[in-house]
Amino acid sequence: MMLKTKLGGKLIWLIGDGLSKEEQKKAPKGTLFIPFSQFPPKKIRKDCYYQTTPAMMSPKSFENIDSCENWLPRRVMSAWRVAGILHALEGWNVHECGHTMFDVEKIWEASLQHGFRPLMMPS
Repeated sequence: MMLKTKLGGKLIWLIGDGLSKEEQKKAPKGTLFIPFSQFPPKKIRKDCYYQTTPAMMSPKSFENIDSCENWLPRRVMSAWRVAGILHALEGWNVHECGHTMFDVEKIWEASLQHGFRPLMMPS
């Protein structure tokens, strides 16, 4: 799946699993690829920008954290891992599958209360 939009004169592609090399080659120079899937796309373009998968900085109180995925920086966790930790810490006994979605605001507030922070990307 792919969604294209323009923001500030830049073309942004929201991409899911299965983005082919051929599709990437069709993107104009300067396109920003933002994945919403668990794994990042293969970077085949040097004239485009690639965002990481949804992720957050781990709390400073966490010890022995290196990196959870080899494409993320140190002390950064994918949103899927953060969600699992939050469910355990908060005692939430719900499962988010398919179209079932938990309260996004509640999850966001809980993540911040437990010390997770948004991942800031270099400009």
